[in-house]
Amino acid sequence: MSEIREKIVNLTQYMDKKIIGQKEMVRKMIITMLAEGHALVEGAPGLAKTKAIKTLADCVSASFNRIQFTPDLLPADITGSEIYVSQKGEFEFRQGPVFANLVLADEINRAPAKVQSALLEAMAERQVSVGGQRFKLPKLFMVMATQNPIEHEGTYNLPEAQLDRFLMYIRIDQPTAADEHKILDLVRKEGTFVNPNEDTRFDKLEIKDIEAATKEALGTYLSKEMEEYLVQLIVATRHPEKYDETLSGLVMYGASPRATIALDRCAKINAWISGRDFVTPEDIHAVIYDILRHRIILSFEAQAEGYTSDDIITKLLNVVPLP
Repeated sequence: MSEIREKIVNLTQYMDKKIIGQKEMVRKMIITMLAEGHALVEGAPGLAKTKAIKTLADCVSASFNRIQFTPDLLPADITGSEIYVSQKGEFEFRQGPVFANLVLADEINRAPAKVQSALLEAMAERQVSVGGQRFKLPKLFMVMATQNPIEHEGTYNLPEAQLDRFLMYIRIDQPTAADEHKILDLVRKEGTFVNPNEDTRFDKLEIKDIEAATKEALGTYLSKEMEEYLVQLIVATRHPEKYDETLSGLVMYGASPRATIALDRCAKINAWISGRDFVTPEDIHAVIYDILRHRIILSFEAQAEGYTSDDIITKLLNVVPLP
């Protein structure tokens, strides 16, 4: 195992100890960071979504900002704005909270479309446009947005264009009874969750370590047969009836080429973290739901029959032949 891979594995194991019962979320957050993407996390309140990204920021020598999305939020509250400085007699740009390495967009669906579009430019272009000027964001830049699946009053649906900008759409469940006991033990023993800065057992990673890990992970070997399998899975979301007649009329729009790129990058990183130098079908299956569930738009008939995008993905995995 290379030195940089060992550091990432140690990061994963360390966060698993701090974020009890959410191993899949932790792993996929780290994959998203290494893939230079953004994550949308959906889960009920109290499942450590906020704690997870704050812990990740504490484990890396990176800046962190939290934006609490509300209906009265303005684009300038995210991007920043020009302030008139009387001493200088000119306007000066003051950076908003989006200028950080890791940004938590808490309850993103509570803000109106104009605010979401401001965040969209930052996510897509890694820059902010204010007053006719463009301001570059940090090279390491990851947005982790959260939304609550329970409450719908005062919320706005995210547009498909913005959803497609998220590398992963992660859904998390309640912890098991065993994990609940671990959470209670940890809180009783320490009073609260320990800040990684106070724990000398973990050496914080530098941003250059993240960049080196990304470069090494994306060099993981993907065979021609595995690449063909990956592409066929994406194509199958656009024309599912060619693979299974029972899927005819269930999908209105399939995944975009951005999904192909995302699946390629994330499968390689998953294999690399797992200690392999080549991609297997299991690596593709491990990340495909999170990459495709927000990129498959179901028809009205499919929704009326109770289908979800996860159901379609499961069916496609069963009918698209393995290499």
